[in-house]
Parts: sequence; structure tokens; C-alpha cells
Amino acid sequence: MNEIVTKPSVQDYIKAVDLAASSDALLDAVQALADLRQEQALPKLIEILGYNNPGAAVAAVGGLIKLGIPAVPALLEQLDGYNYGARAWAIRTLAGIGDPRAIETLIQAAKEDFSFSVRRAASRGLGNILWSEISSSEQETTQKQVLDALIFVSQDVEWVVRYAAVLGLQGLATQQPLFTEKVGNHLQIWQETEPELTLRARIQLALQRLQIES
Repeated sequence: MNEIVTKPSVQDYIKAVDLAASSDALLDAVQALADLRQEQALPKLIEILGYNNPGAAVAAVGGLIKLGIPAVPALLEQLDGYNYGARAWAIRTLAGIGDPRAIETLIQAAKEDFSFSVRRAASRGLGNILWSEISSSEQETTQKQVLDALIFVSQDVEWVVRYAAVLGLQGLATQQPLFTEKVGNHLQIWQETEPELTLRARIQLALQRLQIES
């Protein structure tokens, strides 16, 4: 007689996270939960951002990004109540999703966060906004805010953040050709003064991909 095999439910995966007895077990359980790509897992994945376990947080961020837009309202709602570590992971998640509702949060993080890794993630995320999710009447004004923020970030003291600003500017101009000339002008001026060779090369690549002569 064949046994009936019951497929584990989302709640079973969540329970496995709660019962994990070691860091390795927790990471495996979180990764398994993230791989489900089920909205039922959202609350637990967001909760994991506050765990004192970077590996589990990275896995949760990956799962939330895969879930995409449905994760955004809950992330934004809980952002102010988070401790700094969880807030930083949440910002990385919002940057990866690209929902326009997170633009204000990403701009603030790109310009002001004390962690260069958060500034870097937010800057790059500003170049990957899903503009189709915002009304055409609001797009130009909002895109101008993003452009101004990325130009500000291009003066960051950390070169890896400036590098992310190049990616953000290229992403913005690629999606919205209206800003290609402004982005190109800024990149050309920036290239002449940028001290980091690697970054100058990346600016040149951005100009080439935007088909702007340097």
C-alpha cells in the first residue's frame, strides 16, 4: 500500500525557521522559505531582517526581492520602527525591488545614511525604479528628484558609493531618454575630476552605453 506523502506547507517552513537550533540551520531554513516565493512568507521574511544574523538577513532580502511589489507596503510601514540593522536590510530590499513608493526613502538613504553600503545600495536602486508603476503626470517631477539625488551622491566621499551613482545615472537615462543629455553632461564633467581610475573607466562605459561622446 502506497503511503500518501503530504507536501510541506508554508507554515511548516516558517516553523522550521522558528525551531532552527543553530546559525547554519537558520540560514538553511530561511533560504528554503525564501525559495517558496509565497506571499504568506512575507511577515516572517520581514521579521528575519531584524535577526542578529547577516546570513539569514541576506537570504530574506533575496526572497523579498523575488516577491517584489507585494512586499513593499509592509516594508515601508515597519521601516521607522526598525532598529538600524533591520532598517538597513529593508532599504537594500526596497532598492532591489524598485517600487516608486520607496523613492523618498531611497533618496534619503543615498544622501544621508552613515553606512556606505546602504548609501551604495540605495543609489543603485534609484537607477532601477519601475517607472511604469507611477502615473505619467508624476514621472518627470519624480525623475528630476532622483536625478538631483544621484548628482549629489556623485560627490560622496566613498568611491564605491560614487560608483553606484554612475550605475544609477546610467539606469535612469536608459529608462528615460529625456534625461540622457543632462546625465551625459554631468558624467563628462565628473570624469575629468574623478580621482579613481576604476571609476573614470566606469563613467566612460556609461557614456558609451548611453551613446554619448566623451
